[in-house]
Amino acid sequence: MQKKVGLYFGTFNPIHVGHLIIANHIAEHSDLDEIWLVVTPHNPHKKKKTLIADHHRLEMVYMATEIYDKLQPSNIEFGLPQPNYTANTLAHLQEKHPDYSFCLIMGEDNLKTFHKWKNFEVILEQYHIYVYPRVSEGKKSTQFDGHIKIKMIDAPIIEISSTYIRDNVRIGKDVRPLLDAKVWKYIDEMNFYKD
Repeated sequence: MQKKVGLYFGTFNPIHVGHLIIANHIAEHSDLDEIWLVVTPHNPHKKKKTLIADHHRLEMVYMATEIYDKLQPSNIEFGLPQPNYTANTLAHLQEKHPDYSFCLIMGEDNLKTFHKWKNFEVILEQYHIYVYPRVSEGKKSTQFDGHIKIKMIDAPIIEISSTYIRDNVRIGKDVRPLLDAKVWKYIDEMNFYKD
C-alpha cells in the first residue's frame, strides 16, 4: 500500500504553534500517513529583508517537529530551479518517490487564488488537495466547490501569523507562547527579527 504524504508548504519565517496545530490536526484526523513541512526558499526575484536564510528556517522546522512522529521537515525545494512552482516540486517528488502518494495541504485563503497557480489544472488532475479553514478577506471561492479532488478539513481556525511574531520580536514583546520553546531559544540566541 502506498504511503500517503501531505505537503504543507511555507516560508516558516518562523514556524509557530499555529503551523504545528494545523499540521498535527491533519495528520491525526485524515487518511494521511505523514505531513512534510516543505520550507520554501528565498525567491531571488523578491527582496525580503525579513526573510532569514533557508538553512535557519529549516533548522527551526526540525526543532519544532522532532517530537511529532507524523511531521517531517523537507528541504526538497532548496535544490530545485528558482522561483519554485508547486507543480514542478510535485513532479520532482513523484519522480523521486514513485511509491508515495502525495497531496497538497493549503489554507482556504490560498484556494481563492489557486486558479492563478502555474499548471493548476495539472495539479488538480493528479493530486488531492486538503484545505483547512482560514479567516480571510473577500469572497469565498466557489469555483472548486464540490470538486472531487478537494477535501475540506474541519481543523481549528488559527489566526497566528509569522509576520505578527516578527513584528512583536522587533519591538521587544514576549512571543514565547506562540513558538516551540527550542525555536524561541534559537531566535533569541541568533538575534533574529530584532532589527
